[in-house]
Amino acid sequence: MDNIPITRHGYGVLKKELETLKSKDRPVNIKAIEEARAHGDLSENAEFDAAKERQAFIEGRIRELGYKLGNAQIIDPDDILKDKVVFGCSVILENIDTEEEVRYQLVGPDESNISDGKISVTSPLGKAMLGKKPGEEVVLNAPAGKRTYELVDIV
Repeated sequence: MDNIPITRHGYGVLKKELETLKSKDRPVNIKAIEEARAHGDLSENAEFDAAKERQAFIEGRIRELGYKLGNAQIIDPDDILKDKVVFGCSVILENIDTEEEVRYQLVGPDESNISDGKISVTSPLGKAMLGKKPGEEVVLNAPAGKRTYELVDIV
């Protein structure tokens, strides 16, 4: 089994989603299946087919979340040394060409949300930052071309 690194916040979000799937979405979908069955012939019943597909999605997501939560390794960003970039830390980068500064937190793939300033450690930029120290360059080979950043600080 692999440990899946996740922040305490990310763990809470996944746990809440799992609870919602089990306590709300699954029962509502079961009721939808029952109602669709009551309409008669299942071979041409689009409502039944849609409800069964939704059921398969819900059950698959429940299994996936159960696995992730069961193998989660919760990492508290407050406990991280700020000497180099690792999972959970927040960084300030400066684009060398534009002098624009951005702040990101490195999180797991399930937590990443660029509009919230959270990028995955498995993303190209996340991978390029790992192990870097303040003052070092971070080079990203993006589809639009090479981008160079300076790691200003780990906060």
